[in-house]
Amino acid sequence: MTRPDPQQFPVLLSTMNDLPGYRVTRVYGEVFGLTVRSRNVFSNIGAGFKAMAGGELKGLSKLLADSRNEALLRLSQEAMSYGANAVLALRFDCNEIAQTASEIAAYGTAVYVVPEDGTPQQQAQPPQAQ
Repeated sequence: MTRPDPQQFPVLLSTMNDLPGYRVTRVYGEVFGLTVRSRNVFSNIGAGFKAMAGGELKGLSKLLADSRNEALLRLSQEAMSYGANAVLALRFDCNEIAQTASEIAAYGTAVYVVPEDGTPQQQAQPPQAQ
Protein backbone atom coordinates (compact mmCIF):
# COMPACT_ATOMS: atom_id res chain seq x y z
CA MET A 1 0.00 0.00 0.00
CA THR A 2 1.46 3.38 -0.92
CA ARG A 3 0.77 6.64 0.81
CA PRO A 4 -1.25 9.15 -1.22
CA ASP A 5 0.72 11.94 -2.87
CA PRO A 6 0.37 15.04 -0.63
CA GLN A 7 -0.58 17.06 -3.72
CA GLN A 8 -3.39 14.61 -4.54
CA PHE A 9 -5.91 16.60 -2.51
CA PRO A 10 -6.73 20.22 -3.40
CA VAL A 11 -6.43 21.48 0.20
CA LEU A 12 -3.90 20.92 2.94
CA LEU A 13 -5.06 18.14 5.30
CA SER A 14 -3.73 17.76 8.83
CA THR A 15 -4.67 15.72 11.89
CA MET A 16 -3.12 18.47 14.05
CA ASN A 17 -5.22 21.19 15.69
CA ASP A 18 -2.84 23.87 14.44
CA LEU A 19 -0.37 24.07 11.59
CA PRO A 20 3.23 25.07 12.37
CA GLY A 21 4.37 27.90 10.11
CA TYR A 22 0.79 28.94 9.27
CA ARG A 23 -1.80 31.17 10.89
CA VAL A 24 -5.53 30.42 10.74
CA THR A 25 -7.31 33.55 9.49
CA ARG A 26 -10.82 32.12 9.12
CA VAL A 27 -12.70 29.11 10.48
CA TYR A 28 -15.54 27.82 8.30
CA GLY A 29 -16.60 24.90 10.50
CA GLU A 30 -16.93 21.15 10.32
CA VAL A 31 -16.79 19.39 6.94
CA PHE A 32 -17.38 15.75 6.00
CA GLY A 33 -16.43 13.32 3.27
CA LEU A 34 -18.45 10.09 3.20
CA THR A 35 -18.39 6.94 1.10
CA VAL A 36 -20.02 3.52 1.43
CA ARG A 37 -18.50 0.62 -0.45
CA SER A 38 -19.21 -3.09 -0.77
CA ARG A 39 -17.38 -6.00 -2.36
CA ASN A 40 -18.99 -8.46 -4.68
CA VAL A 41 -20.18 -11.76 -3.24
CA PHE A 42 -17.35 -13.79 -4.82
CA SER A 43 -14.73 -11.51 -3.27
CA ASN A 44 -16.40 -11.88 0.13
CA ILE A 45 -16.36 -15.69 -0.18
CA GLY A 46 -12.67 -15.62 -1.18
CA ALA A 47 -11.88 -13.32 1.75
CA GLY A 48 -13.71 -15.73 4.07
CA PHE A 49 -11.51 -18.64 2.96
CA LYS A 50 -8.37 -16.50 3.25
CA ALA A 51 -9.39 -15.43 6.76
CA MET A 52 -9.57 -19.08 7.86
CA ALA A 53 -5.99 -19.63 6.65
CA GLY A 54 -4.72 -16.37 8.14
CA GLY A 55 -2.84 -13.49 6.57
CA GLU A 56 -3.69 -10.14 5.07
CA LEU A 57 -6.89 -9.80 3.07
CA LYS A 58 -5.30 -7.70 0.31
CA GLY A 59 -8.53 -7.14 -1.61
CA LEU A 60 -10.23 -5.74 1.47
CA SER A 61 -7.16 -3.64 2.34
CA LYS A 62 -7.25 -2.10 -1.15
CA LEU A 63 -11.00 -1.47 -0.86
CA LEU A 64 -10.54 0.38 2.43
CA ALA A 65 -7.56 2.39 1.15
CA ASP A 66 -9.53 3.43 -1.95
CA SER A 67 -12.52 4.31 0.24
CA ARG A 68 -10.33 6.41 2.52
CA ASN A 69 -8.92 8.37 -0.42
CA GLU A 70 -12.41 8.93 -1.84
CA ALA A 71 -13.64 10.22 1.55
CA LEU A 72 -10.65 12.60 1.74
CA LEU A 73 -11.33 13.93 -1.76
CA ARG A 74 -14.99 14.56 -0.91
CA LEU A 75 -13.94 16.26 2.34
CA SER A 76 -11.53 18.46 0.37
CA GLN A 77 -14.22 19.40 -2.14
CA GLU A 78 -16.66 20.38 0.62
CA ALA A 79 -13.98 22.48 2.34
CA MET A 80 -13.19 24.26 -0.94
CA SER A 81 -16.89 25.01 -1.49
CA TYR A 82 -16.71 27.19 1.67
CA GLY A 83 -13.51 28.89 0.50
CA ALA A 84 -11.17 26.94 2.80
CA ASN A 85 -7.63 25.99 1.81
CA ALA A 86 -6.99 23.56 4.69
CA VAL A 87 -8.72 21.10 7.00
CA LEU A 88 -7.43 20.74 10.55
CA ALA A 89 -8.19 18.14 13.25
CA LEU A 90 -8.85 15.57 10.50
CA ARG A 91 -10.31 12.28 11.73
CA PHE A 92 -11.76 9.07 10.27
CA ASP A 93 -14.66 6.91 11.35
CA CYS A 94 -15.38 3.45 9.90
CA ASN A 95 -18.49 1.33 10.29
CA GLU A 96 -19.84 -1.88 8.86
CA ILE A 97 -23.32 -1.79 7.38
CA ALA A 98 -25.36 -5.02 7.35
CA GLN A 99 -22.15 -7.09 7.12
CA THR A 100 -21.96 -6.28 3.41
CA ALA A 101 -20.61 -2.74 3.17
CA SER A 102 -18.14 -0.41 4.85
CA GLU A 103 -18.79 3.24 5.54
CA ILE A 104 -15.79 5.56 5.73
CA ALA A 105 -16.29 9.08 7.06
CA ALA A 106 -13.56 11.71 7.05
CA TYR A 107 -14.25 14.87 9.03
CA GLY A 108 -12.46 17.92 10.32
CA THR A 109 -12.55 21.70 10.56
CA ALA A 110 -12.36 23.73 7.35
CA VAL A 111 -10.09 26.78 7.72
CA TYR A 112 -8.22 29.34 5.66
CA VAL A 113 -4.52 29.54 6.53
CA VAL A 114 -1.72 31.86 5.49
CA PRO A 115 2.02 31.53 6.13
CA GLU A 116 3.07 33.21 9.38
CA ASP A 117 4.92 35.85 7.38
CA GLY A 118 1.48 37.01 6.14
CA THR A 119 1.86 36.21 2.44
CA PRO A 120 -1.61 35.11 1.18
CA GLN A 121 -1.75 31.91 -0.87
CA GLN A 122 -4.50 30.23 -2.84
CA GLN A 123 -3.45 26.85 -1.43
CA ALA A 124 -1.23 26.30 1.54
CA GLN A 125 1.75 24.08 0.77
CA PRO A 126 3.53 22.04 3.42
CA PRO A 127 7.27 22.55 3.80
CA GLN A 128 9.38 20.31 1.58
CA ALA A 129 10.91 17.24 3.27
CA GLN A 130 14.67 17.42 3.52
